[in-house]
Amino acid sequence: MSTLGLNVDAHQHFWRLDRGDYGWLTAKDHPKIHRDFMPADLGFQLRRCRIDKTVLVQAAPTEAETRFLLEVAATTTFVAGVVGWADFEASDAPDRIAALAQNERLVGLRPMLQDLPDEAWILQPRIAPVIEAMKASGLRFDALVTPRHLPALATFLERHPDLPVVIDHAAKPAIRNRVMQPWATQMRAIAANSGALCKVSGLATEAGPGWNTEVLRPYVDVLL
Repeated sequence: MSTLGLNVDAHQHFWRLDRGDYGWLTAKDHPKIHRDFMPADLGFQLRRCRIDKTVLVQAAPTEAETRFLLEVAATTTFVAGVVGWADFEASDAPDRIAALAQNERLVGLRPMLQDLPDEAWILQPRIAPVIEAMKASGLRFDALVTPRHLPALATFLERHPDLPVVIDHAAKPAIRNRVMQPWATQMRAIAANSGALCKVSGLATEAGPGWNTEVLRPYVDVLL
């Protein structure tokens, strides 16, 4: 993404395994990335690809990790902002969010919706005050969703037209199974009826081993 004359990678992660809150990141399930990834691992790639800035995104559902990422951002010149995590179900969630947002490097929050069994979790009345707190703090909402969440996300967008929303990883279409619908129709509807933005990211992961440009092309065409 290019903005204000800068080339920006809108979605990258850092993690340090000894922090202990990356439950999904096991040696068995993800052997190739089961190690620390920190700024020194990315700097060369950014220079090679002529990327000026990045957005650092949470990878663990803890506020401790959000604070860790903010600390990394404070000493990493290429990190333009952090999308963190907060416990939306905590009784004092609005206050927690306001406190986190005191750090100007925090630009958004991302509840890990893809891991929640309730597809309409984000529509619960008890979540509404949290969303209002995000608006008051000028934060964006990163929607980490899969196709099964898109009907609820569409309703959420209708309820909160003034909340900046970014859909992560194109809502993870089932590319490896060559499934296009209803994902394509739902994404087109969201594009037409809301101000949501979409990151064209993570598609190779959804395509699986052996992917190529032609495998991704139909899905990218829908997004464009």
